[in-house]
Amino acid sequence: MAKTLTQTLNSTKPPTRLLDNPFIRDYGMVFVLLLLGGLFSLLTLKAQHPTGEDAGRQVADSIIARSGPQARVLIVTRDTAEDLLFSAAAAKQLERVGAKVLASVNGTATDARQAIEGILGQSGEIDAIAANDVTSKWTVYDRYPSVGSAKCVVPASYTWPDFLKVSNLLGVANQTAIYALIAIGMTMVIITGGIDLSVGSLVALSSVTAAILIRDVAGGPQASVLAVIVAGVAGIGCCALAGAFNGFMVTAFQIPPFIVSLGMMMMASGLSFRLSAGRSIPELPNSFFWLGRGVTLGIPHPILLMILLYAIAHVVMSRTVFGRYVYAIGGNPEAARLSGVPVKRILLLVYTLCGALAGLGGIVLTSQLSAGDPKFGLMYELEVIAAVVVGGTSLMGGRGKVFGTLIGAFIIAVIKNGMNLTDVDPFNQKIVLGAVLMVAVLLDTLKRRGARV
Repeated sequence: MAKTLTQTLNSTKPPTRLLDNPFIRDYGMVFVLLLLGGLFSLLTLKAQHPTGEDAGRQVADSIIARSGPQARVLIVTRDTAEDLLFSAAAAKQLERVGAKVLASVNGTATDARQAIEGILGQSGEIDAIAANDVTSKWTVYDRYPSVGSAKCVVPASYTWPDFLKVSNLLGVANQTAIYALIAIGMTMVIITGGIDLSVGSLVALSSVTAAILIRDVAGGPQASVLAVIVAGVAGIGCCALAGAFNGFMVTAFQIPPFIVSLGMMMMASGLSFRLSAGRSIPELPNSFFWLGRGVTLGIPHPILLMILLYAIAHVVMSRTVFGRYVYAIGGNPEAARLSGVPVKRILLLVYTLCGALAGLGGIVLTSQLSAGDPKFGLMYELEVIAAVVVGGTSLMGGRGKVFGTLIGAFIIAVIKNGMNLTDVDPFNQKIVLGAVLMVAVLLDTLKRRGARV
């Protein structure tokens, strides 16, 4: 029997759509991140001049090969941390083979001139000057005929992108960590079809709360580690309560999340300024800085914390009943309720988690900047929402991945860092970031409409 027109149409395989591929839909922005990394690598490719211990040893070996093991050497660097390592390593390497280090200058060209005059005034001779790329260009050496810039020995340069320097990549990741931590909670909220505009103000509230408790209750700079932990937990708990209030107002009275969180944003900001009298609170102990400024195995602690929490969040959202409930509510809250999903309890928990993670971001930021401040978190909500949307989470709810959010956060951070490295005007940077957000929303709209790409 011949097929009807309807049967024929139903049996026809629908056209392949790139955005319908689950991996592309959820993690396609990985390719965008890689492309951005490649672009900024090309744009920042330039000659690099080594610093630090390895550079110091390299220069010392070059001097020994050129002037012999009995060389009389003046070491000239600036007073930066890497230059001090350079100076110490060069001196150690030279002295190990019997060379004489006449002086180690860690300062300015004036300091170098004084050192040279002191050596020459004692009828000394300088066989070589261990310097880096910056100090070798000082004109002070040519003032003395027996010295001259020709005696400067510098580390061998190489070509490498500024963007791909380890220090730059770690800096980007470290600066992204706070936004990424807050974005975990925001991802859950947006997947449910909501929004939370209060996270930036909660960062400030957490910071101020913890700092005040340490200053006024725990003894300030002399506070114990336990007191610091309790104060940090109190700051996070305060923000969790604020998030719970948001969730309660949304679930109990069906007030739009936009309005509820906007009100909380203003209240939390006002409370932060009221508690701190509008002033920064720097009276914190050194133990408080471990979380934000500590390093383990060469990796800053905020990055390690970010990795840990994203791993946990991925498991929670992809492997647990709670995660399935969150997606179900975002897809169709009424259908989820009729299916037995405790919609109100899940929403309450989601907003509470979002508030708590914003509070954790405030504690990390306070630890990084060594003070509590009511001005922390300004405009963070926009950065966080942008990271979530760019990462592929739909503003309409029901779809998104926490790892996608992490990728989105890094895309924004890489764009900002790349534009800084290439000296893009700050005003133009805002235009670019706004365009990126609009493109992300457009892609989400196209996916919703099933447009072919």
